Amino acid sequence: MQILKIVKIGGNIIDNDQALNSFLKQFSKLQGPKLLVHGGGKLATNLAQKMGVKVQIIDGRRVTDSDTLEIAVMVYAGKINKTIVAQLQANQCNAIGCSGADGNTIISEKRPIKPTNFGFVGDIVKVNTVVLELLISNNITPVFCAITHDEKGQLLNTNADTIASELAIAFAKTYQTELYYCFEKNGVLKNINDECSVIKNINTTNVHQLIQDKVIAEGMLPKIKNCMQAIQQNVNKVCIGKPEMLFRPDANFTSITK
Repeated sequence: MQILKIVKIGGNIIDNDQALNSFLKQFSKLQGPKLLVHGGGKLATNLAQKMGVKVQIIDGRRVTDSDTLEIAVMVYAGKINKTIVAQLQANQCNAIGCSGADGNTIISEKRPIKPTNFGFVGDIVKVNTVVLELLISNNITPVFCAITHDEKGQLLNTNADTIASELAIAFAKTYQTELYYCFEKNGVLKNINDECSVIKNINTTNVHQLIQDKVIAEGMLPKIKNCMQAIQQNVNKVCIGKPEMLFRPDANFTSITK
């Protein structure tokens, strides 16, 4: 079985042109099959403010009304996605931009409105890998944004961490999949103010204690949930840390294991 690397990059890389260009240059050099997933960064929020669209947050999560969805599609599937694809092409990495609607690759359903109505937010129900396998086998790198669809013509805003995890799980049948969550920290930290306090390994034994002790909290909670789900469904390797973990064997990062 070939190794397929699925890499997700977050807002702090996307929001910094220098950091993004540096990452994409390195990512282009990665040998073997690979797939990139990106979030939206602050661009969607900035555009919403310029357009006078109110940003609603409930329990730390963005509400996606119809106006916010339009902005998300424009920014995620348009501006960010095509900028990344163009940069990859400049680095001799043949890439193609994807949403879940393209090739019917990721099908979602609108999240139930109770107990909270988050609007046009999609929960993934199915991943189709057939078209993607065709692209990857022809040395084309798919680049996914955080937009999916419901097969009835409705686009849906979907968590990019979840998209990365579900893609890794779906591909585990045909590849040895490795899932990398790249962000601005060295990994999951025991002390948020100490970059050296990286927890080297999180597993089914210690994860509950880390959550109970609030070491894993807020935005890291759903990310860890996606990691645990992936590793329990035959994903070969799951890591969280700075992008350098992909390129340097001596890098400091967090591994997720069973």
